[in-house]
Amino acid sequence: MRSSKSRSRAKNNRNRPSGGNVVNRVFDSSGPEGKVRGTPQQIIDKYNQLARDAQLSNDRVAAENFQQHAEHYLRLLSEAQREMEARREEQERQNRERQAERDRERAERQEREAARQADPAEAPQPDVMDFNAEAAPESGLVETPEAKGSDVPEKKEKPARKPRARKPKPAPAAEEATADKGDAPEAAE
Repeated sequence: MRSSKSRSRAKNNRNRPSGGNVVNRVFDSSGPEGKVRGTPQQIIDKYNQLARDAQLSNDRVAAENFQQHAEHYLRLLSEAQREMEARREEQERQNRERQAERDRERAERQEREAARQADPAEAPQPDVMDFNAEAAPESGLVETPEAKGSDVPEKKEKPARKPRARKPKPAPAAEEATADKGDAPEAAE
């Protein structure tokens, strides 16, 4: 069984909007004439109409009751609109700050670019390795004779060799002998 305290707490929080969009939310209002359903503005209009009708029929108690109901929803609506306006102003302020920051960054970038174009020494330079400097022992590079430079005595270059002259081919004595033999049989015939 529930205690009466927990039930009353739940009842108090039932119709309280929890930061949602109250302006467009549909409420069910239980008034003296029955339920009224609609957005806060529609409910306010309905209760104001009922209050005018009660005044015309000379029922001041009912008119005051309807006006109190209308005032309740008017307060809900005005509070929700105030919160929405505050949220909108905060977003606009944040947007202005972001835009100002972007403008500052853009101006700084343009200044740097203008300075870089005006002074080529300020432009980013490519990495240049000094091959004449002595390599540090922890660099892991192997020292070559080319890198040592003047430590290695220079070798004198030998003059280029002239190509050898080839010996002339000996006159083919064997060919002459075979040629003579070949001629002999022809003569025999």
